[in-house]
Amino acid sequence: MKKPAIILLLFISNICANSQPYENTWESLDSRPIPTWFEDAKFGIFIHWGVYSVPAWRKLEPGLYASYAEWYYARVMFNPDNGGEDFHNKNYGADFEYRDFGPMFRAELFDPDLWVDLFKRAGARYVVLTSKHHDGYCLWPTKSPFKANWNSMDVGPNRDLVGDLTDAVRAKGMKMGLYYSNIEWESSWTHRTESGYYLPDSVIEKYKIPDDMYVDMHMNPQLKELVMNYEPSLIFADGGEWDGTDEYWKTRDFMAWLYNDSPVKDQVVVNDRFAKDMPGNHGDYYSSEYQDTDAVSSGHPWEESRGIGGSYGFNRAENINDYSSSEELIHELIDIVSRGGNLLLNVGPTADGRIPVIMQQRLMDIGSWLEVNEEAIYESRKRDRTHQENGEQKLYFTTKDGSTYCLFDEWSKEINVDLLASERVSGVSLLGWEGEIQWKIEGEKL
Repeated sequence: MKKPAIILLLFISNICANSQPYENTWESLDSRPIPTWFEDAKFGIFIHWGVYSVPAWRKLEPGLYASYAEWYYARVMFNPDNGGEDFHNKNYGADFEYRDFGPMFRAELFDPDLWVDLFKRAGARYVVLTSKHHDGYCLWPTKSPFKANWNSMDVGPNRDLVGDLTDAVRAKGMKMGLYYSNIEWESSWTHRTESGYYLPDSVIEKYKIPDDMYVDMHMNPQLKELVMNYEPSLIFADGGEWDGTDEYWKTRDFMAWLYNDSPVKDQVVVNDRFAKDMPGNHGDYYSSEYQDTDAVSSGHPWEESRGIGGSYGFNRAENINDYSSSEELIHELIDIVSRGGNLLLNVGPTADGRIPVIMQQRLMDIGSWLEVNEEAIYESRKRDRTHQENGEQKLYFTTKDGSTYCLFDEWSKEINVDLLASERVSGVSLLGWEGEIQWKIEGEKL
């Protein structure tokens, strides 16, 4: 197992609000300056929590997305091919609907202050909660007439989970963001058995929102409701990139309102998943999950999200071998930040509102590392040459305020850094240690 990364601070000097309204065109929307808090933050916590946290199961299979337990409704309980249908019928019964899980999602042990204290100690600068996932269940008392008796005030916890967590996050001086799924499994236009989505026609016909009402009478009113009620600093859209253009979702109209007239117009950032023509092209930041993103070379702000295990929602099928170690997560944070991105690390709480202890332990370890090395992470930007390989040792770099930080994952008494033509070395120190570092320049190497 690799040791946590060590960081050297190299004292290297480099030689080297729009008041107009935004129109609902990409040219205009893309011209908006991106609030600096997002690129400064570097590390956030993602939370996938909802009715799917009750069954909390999906058979572990290889491949991206193959173990997502939060997709229980459409990819597990009716699926005859992956053991999901058998699991559901055996444990709950063939007549047990997904909506029957709602009253079982009680969150009786949910303590938002306890959660946020953990996130703060982990070194996170922002938090993103799933306000509504693909199952359509809302974690706030929405006014949408289509979600009566399918929200956390009416069914299950009988409390405003979004509001409670938002208050706790802000009390600790952190930014609050909200995830929102454009699509819902029960909407008929996402019914694609041939693609691995198994919802019977009878379920869709019973619960679907009519297509001609979905966007104008449900989705966009909900998005505005979330913005007006909770004033999120970040909106993480999801699912819209699977189906539907920005014209279908009326994304540009929403973003123009968000940037011009909303209470968060000066601080909010949105990702690139509102519509299928957006990823890697439009949005304040580009987003990927469990993989590198093409945006790393574009110079555009970006964020990688992933779970500590292979699922976002809590998956009872996972064991300790399915979770990344603390060292692996720290190395991933270093790699992403050195390439100019943010890491949004997910936790999947249980239905009663507990964050699994193994996830807490991973977060605490990251926080301990950041306590020493935060200077190299927060508010940093990527160096022109982000990585360097010296045999088996790999060096990562960040820059801030005229200094360059060198991060490496294997301790060595000696390292060699290839200097950029614009860099001049005036001193070298080791973060967390007050002793003197011996150094010299040989040609273009430190």
